[in-house]
Amino acid sequence: MTEPKADMQDDKIRCDACPVMCYIKPGLTGACDRYANMDGELVRVDPHVILHRTLEQGGAVVPFSKTADWDGKLLPDAEAFVTAVGAGTTYPDYKPAPFIIASEVDGVDMVTVVTEGIFSYCGVKVKIDTDRHLGAERSLIKVQGSAVGHVTTSEYGSQMLSLGGVHHLTGSGKKEGRVTCETLLDLCNGKPVELTIEDGATVVVQAGKAPIVNGAPEERMRVGCGSATIGMFAKQWQGKVDEVVVVDDHITGVLSEHQAGKLLGIAETGIRMRGRRSTPGRYFQVAEPGTGWGGTDISDPLTILDPFDPATARPGQSLLMVSTTGEHFAYYRLDETLRPVEQELPPALQESVERIRENCEPALSTVLFVGGAGGSLRAGVTENPVRLTRSVKDALTYVTCGGAPVYVWPGGGITFMVDVTRVPENAFGYVPTPALVAPIEFTLRLSDYAALGGHMDHVRRVASIANGEAQRRLLHRRDNPWPLSRPGAPE
Repeated sequence: MTEPKADMQDDKIRCDACPVMCYIKPGLTGACDRYANMDGELVRVDPHVILHRTLEQGGAVVPFSKTADWDGKLLPDAEAFVTAVGAGTTYPDYKPAPFIIASEVDGVDMVTVVTEGIFSYCGVKVKIDTDRHLGAERSLIKVQGSAVGHVTTSEYGSQMLSLGGVHHLTGSGKKEGRVTCETLLDLCNGKPVELTIEDGATVVVQAGKAPIVNGAPEERMRVGCGSATIGMFAKQWQGKVDEVVVVDDHITGVLSEHQAGKLLGIAETGIRMRGRRSTPGRYFQVAEPGTGWGGTDISDPLTILDPFDPATARPGQSLLMVSTTGEHFAYYRLDETLRPVEQELPPALQESVERIRENCEPALSTVLFVGGAGGSLRAGVTENPVRLTRSVKDALTYVTCGGAPVYVWPGGGITFMVDVTRVPENAFGYVPTPALVAPIEFTLRLSDYAALGGHMDHVRRVASIANGEAQRRLLHRRDNPWPLSRPGAPE
């Protein structure tokens, strides 16, 4: 491991692990809480994480018990993966990466280059499963009164948020940068964060947990828009109700007018909808966005109806109105004046409402870390950084984050995105520049690494890493692909 330089000044140590260049007193940590002065020696506080896998996960028989930790005895190369979590950094970036580990996988010589990258150019994308309106697009999102991001698009039952980015981290005041960095760090490490959307809702977001909107936990992600709901369940309503309206802020569906209803021979009912008609049985803007029925601002669904057409409607005609999650529903019959009068929901229709609910998946908050691996970080891998970029684009180099799979964006550079719930616990750190610290690993054939102009004189085996308290050895997650199986080696 290439340790940061430590210059002594009296009893303090100066750490060069990041641009802050802290002077650290004995027994204390630097501003990042990642490096400490222990008896005059600069040490990494967090343990270095190494993953291992069992026979059931596709590995060979290995000499350890089937628990989350093992006793540190030597494992075959193919069964241990050295992550960048706790590995240290390349700053200042002319240094080779902290660990460049060679391994043999099914007769193929591989190498994994790991480092904790310092990301000023980073953020998180948040997907919130909710039918409720959280805020208008481009609305600012604030934490502790500071802007940390904005609302983006709504995508089929989920609201997307974009948080962080270099402008919030470095382009505004000191407080905004600090709060943004803290927000990103907490979200990436799986902690709950309360976000206040300008002229909108207050949302508590925690990766992998249900969002809490205005104090109420969300339970379901909608089954689809109103039109899609009509298409899915039209046959279940045939012969049980004359008309169905599925209320939705985006596309409200009407059974008798919808193509699904036409194909089933559903008779016209004389219903008249407010809003803007799109295609038969599909209506836009029946109400304003909100936290009521189907993500609208209504609590009484009859407000989206105009009077029924007396030339077609008839007394006694039945009407079911339901939201896209089944959370809201009401059943009516038309009286002699063709006015809907609410009735108790018949058991046959209760079953269809329950079916809508059953088809709604649990509402979750999804947090994706997005970072740009710049030229400086890549210099820790090779003396010619553009070759690493090309190798990633050509799928010769497999990128992971704490051993978790990532999505690498097309185009220039290495901009990657990872689901933070698939990364080891507390894998993310920070430096008060401000910037996030995130693990990143590059795995490729040893021969390809040599062709990149890699730091071949720093390559070593897994066995060369001494066992000690500074290590944490974890069982590999079954839902993550084994990093050493890609590229160049079979699963």
